[in-house]
Amino acid sequence: MNDKKKTGGLAGISAGETALCTVGKEGAGLTYRGYDIYDLAEKGSFEEVAYLLLRGKLPNKKELDSYIEHLKVLRDLPEQLKSVLEMTPKDSHPMDVLRTGVSFLGNIEPEAKEFSDQELVADRLLACLPSMLLYWHRYHQDGKKINVVTDDDSISGHFLHMLHDSPPSELHRKTLDTTLILYAEHEFNASTFTGRVITATLSDMHSAVTGAIGALRGALHGGANEAAMALIEQYNNADEAVEGVLSLLKHKQKIMGFGHRVYTTSDPRNSVNKKMSKILSEETGDKTLYDVSEAIESVMWNEKKLFANADFFAASVYHFMGIPTYLFTPIFVCSRITGWAAHIMEQRANNKLIRPAAEYTGPNLQEWKAINNRL
Repeated sequence: MNDKKKTGGLAGISAGETALCTVGKEGAGLTYRGYDIYDLAEKGSFEEVAYLLLRGKLPNKKELDSYIEHLKVLRDLPEQLKSVLEMTPKDSHPMDVLRTGVSFLGNIEPEAKEFSDQELVADRLLACLPSMLLYWHRYHQDGKKINVVTDDDSISGHFLHMLHDSPPSELHRKTLDTTLILYAEHEFNASTFTGRVITATLSDMHSAVTGAIGALRGALHGGANEAAMALIEQYNNADEAVEGVLSLLKHKQKIMGFGHRVYTTSDPRNSVNKKMSKILSEETGDKTLYDVSEAIESVMWNEKKLFANADFFAASVYHFMGIPTYLFTPIFVCSRITGWAAHIMEQRANNKLIRPAAEYTGPNLQEWKAINNRL
């Protein structure tokens, strides 16, 4: 078997350069522009991380305050977009809703020629993606046209306020904020690479983000947290979970939320999500979901040496905050738009069309035969 055959899914192949992120490097499991994810999650805010990724440095106090106010101004939705969201079917997958919303926004607020306003387009999407998602959700679930302009200073507070009709507790706001930080960027993952490929053709940011959303929609990428929640909810206690997962493994069933294409021993984001899940379970007074999750994590490691990735404990974290399961992956979009947009701008700064070669596995050259002579 040759080397090309061994690199299924382009694993281990460098497809370009980036100054935005390292994944699985010695000494730091995940960094954004040189900052360790643990420092960012513990000491930073999502707005600071967004500024870091999109502007290239951490903001000072004046810059951060100005950026927060800037994003708050960009939260509202045009009436035409609200109409589109209202017409989008109730049973649509919310990832499809965001895909449609971003694409439509690109029609009524197109990016400028030569992409001179790319930072503003990125900020606009960062600010209004939660508005799109929650406007559609509340309209179809509650029959209510919510006001998407709140006075919350944070994107996490804005999201939870729109979802629950009241400002969140500081614990919930900070918890969601931390998950947004953890999901903000992850090098050349499938959705980011999709966005860069589209960008490399000199297409606009809305097209690139729409394509990235399509890639993230799949269960092998962003949809894993929804699948993890579906698994966790099946069991009433840890013992049931152990028995159930052992049975699934015996029957060669895939368990979502475990293992990773890049990390080999652990996902550095998992420990943060696991800690937050435990705290929220104690706050609710119901540790069932956490205990079940921990039991499944132990089985997967003991039986398969597979570790929980960022999606697994994120599922219970979101559930404890009253977030419906079908909104889990769209939250990923509301975070990863920062990484996507940063990669789009980075690609444009030194652009080359991305066009890899393929190894042909079809038949050898064949002779054309007249239709009456074909078998």
